[in-house]
Amino acid sequence: MRLCQVLFCGLLWLRTNAVADTQATIRADVNLVQLSVRVTDSAGRNVVGLGKDAFRLTIDNQEHPITVFNGEDAPVTAGIVVDNSASMAPKRTEVIAAALAFARASNPMDQMFVVHFSKHARFGLPHNNPFTGSIEELETAISKFQLGGTTAFYDALLAAQSQFAKRAGNGRKILLAITDGGDNSSGATLREAVDALVQGEAVVYPIGIFDAANQDQNPQVLAQIADATGGESFLPTTLPDISRICVEIAADVRRQYTLGFAGAEDGQYHQIVVTASDPRHGLLNVHTRPGYFGLNPRGSANRSAPKGRTKR
Repeated sequence: MRLCQVLFCGLLWLRTNAVADTQATIRADVNLVQLSVRVTDSAGRNVVGLGKDAFRLTIDNQEHPITVFNGEDAPVTAGIVVDNSASMAPKRTEVIAAALAFARASNPMDQMFVVHFSKHARFGLPHNNPFTGSIEELETAISKFQLGGTTAFYDALLAAQSQFAKRAGNGRKILLAITDGGDNSSGATLREAVDALVQGEAVVYPIGIFDAANQDQNPQVLAQIADATGGESFLPTTLPDISRICVEIAADVRRQYTLGFAGAEDGQYHQIVVTASDPRHGLLNVHTRPGYFGLNPRGSANRSAPKGRTKR
């Protein structure tokens, strides 16, 4: 009897390790590209409850199989990027409230982090706690404003992407960015920031709270970043609108679908088109990013994405 137990345990150990090795091989061998996909009807209303068969994916005008599909409200890793430049002083209270409204309206399983920036970018959470789902911890992190200085927006986006790249637990990556001026002090360029976000598969939702007299404002840049990553830019006309927009963004994220497919390994930029159809809803519009970078044979992309279209 004892011998049988030993043999059984040995076989179980071998089977478990074989499964683990197989899973590791899949993770290493498959270049999985994930898309956040929002579907709306002809009236602009979000459409939920669609199945995998409702979607069609084409890459560079060639139909491509969808290998991963998750319905709406899958957990995400989300970053909140907040402008701390001197001009944000009168907007501080509303911005903190809006960022917290986004966190409260998000999936409780989401993992979040905070990036503050003025002349330099810095993280709001402690180094030993890079992500959190706690509203209390996020409130403390978001409230750590250090007002003053210039606007290194592109550097802050790269800092957020570096956080995604190192430690993101959930596959989908969302970035909420709130700023009141154009970049005037980053070491990075707009192209470098956009390329990093596209390569990292982050979806960006920039909110521009511009003053009419602000000569640094550049709403076209926010639209370009959103378009290249599959997000949407917003230009509220009043400060109270910021919280409403943040809640709407959180709701849209929770209604999105996740589509995954095996990507190319050629270092090239590939165009993505996703369509959806369902006889119950009539004409459907699909919102997702316009393309992705294939990995080169050594596992890194090294080209630039085409300049994005402007939504606004």
